[in-house]
Amino acid sequence: MSSAIPPSHTELLRTLYLDHQGWLQSWLRHKLGCRHQAADLSQETFSRIFSVSRVDLAALKTPRAYLTTTATRLMIDQARRQKVEQAYMEALALSQDGLHAISPEQHLLTMEALTMIVGMLDTMAEKPRQAFMLSRLEHLTYPEIGTVLGVSSSMVKQYIAQAMVHCHDIVHSNDVFV
Repeated sequence: MSSAIPPSHTELLRTLYLDHQGWLQSWLRHKLGCRHQAADLSQETFSRIFSVSRVDLAALKTPRAYLTTTATRLMIDQARRQKVEQAYMEALALSQDGLHAISPEQHLLTMEALTMIVGMLDTMAEKPRQAFMLSRLEHLTYPEIGTVLGVSSSMVKQYIAQAMVHCHDIVHSNDVFV
């Protein structure tokens, strides 16, 4: 009597990629309207799954749903980064009146800081990140954030505290976001 050896995590990842990469890229092409962006985001989706997957791939019943959820989150993250960059570029354009000209070195330092901030946000748990963003960028009150997230004001307070601790830990560790 021989027992079958379950596939390794690497084998499961390989099978997931081979079985669904073409479909995901096609789905993204339809969503984004650009085959190049779709190809990039498809690869980024699998890269994210390969590097941070906490899901038991052997028990995954709907791999395409999992892939589309991951890809959608990456599209949201990309849109968020573009929004931050757009705001920075608009502020930079306003400051280019000759009085506050920014040197290339200052521009680079600012972009590195923004990249670090985006990295901190990307590694934060979803609800604390949403609460933090709504608080800091939209200037919503805790009760307003609670309404958006469907939680109590005290839970929002906990989420904000978690976000602040997360940011503090990253800034004061040796982790570098690129």
